[in-house]
Amino acid sequence: MQECVSEFISFVTREASDKCRKERRKTVNGDDICCALGTLGFDDYAALLRRYLHRCRDQEGAEHRANIGNNNNEDELKLLANNNILSTAQEQRIIMIMNQYDHPDHHDIQKT
Repeated sequence: MQECVSEFISFVTREASDKCRKERRKTVNGDDICCALGTLGFDDYAALLRRYLHRCRDQEGAEHRANIGNNNNEDELKLLANNNILSTAQEQRIIMIMNQYDHPDHHDIQKT
């Protein structure tokens, strides 16, 4: 039985990997596995897996949104900066604004 399961997993993974290679991607994701199952004729499994995948993503999204509410602004800024979402000028501007809120004596914000 183990040999059959291993062969099935290899079969599906190979199909998903071929799809990624054609799309010039290096990472196989859950959508690729669902697509591979459908391509190989396992439509019932693909549909079930797709529903499960969406539920997992919804749950991860809800957890992420909950965690954002628990983090302070500085942590969020560091995350954005580390992921290269903010330019250095944007990052400096946000730090300056955050410092104003940390120090209410300073009400003037220099424009950049």
